[in-house]
Amino acid sequence: MFLLSMHAAARHLVFHAAVILLFGLLLGAPYAKAIKRNAPAHIVNSWRVAHLSLPIGATLMLATAAVLTLLAVSAPVIWVIAVALIVSGYGFCVSTPLAAITGQRGLSSDGAGLGKLVYAGNMVGAWGSIVGAVALLWAAFVAL
Repeated sequence: MFLLSMHAAARHLVFHAAVILLFGLLLGAPYAKAIKRNAPAHIVNSWRVAHLSLPIGATLMLATAAVLTLLAVSAPVIWVIAVALIVSGYGFCVSTPLAAITGQRGLSSDGAGLGKLVYAGNMVGAWGSIVGAVALLWAAFVAL
C-alpha cells in the first residue's frame, strides 16, 4: 500500500537502486577471483571499490526514495533528485568495474582507450551525485 502512495519518481529510484545493488553485489565474484589469483594490489582494490561503492550508492538511493514524498517541493524537483541519482548510479556501474578490468583509474581524460570511458563514467557519476545532493539539500531546506 505504501509503495502505491509513493511518488512515481521515488518508485523509479527504488527500482534502479535494486538493479544497482544487485550489480554491485555480483561484482563480489570478480573481486574474489582477483584476490585468489593474487592480482596486483591496485586491481584488487579496484574490484573492492566496485563491489562496495555500488551497494552504498544503491542504499543512498533507497533512503532518498523513502523521504522524497515527505519533501514539500514540486514534482520537477523530485524528478531532478531521482534522475540525477539514477544517472549517477549507472555512471558508476560503468566506471568502477571497467576501472578494475582495464587497470585504469579514470581520474583524468588523458587515459587511453577504455580509460576515457572510465573517466566519462566517473564524471557522470560524480556530477549526477552532486546535482542530486544539491537538489536534495534544497528540497530538505524548503521542507523545514
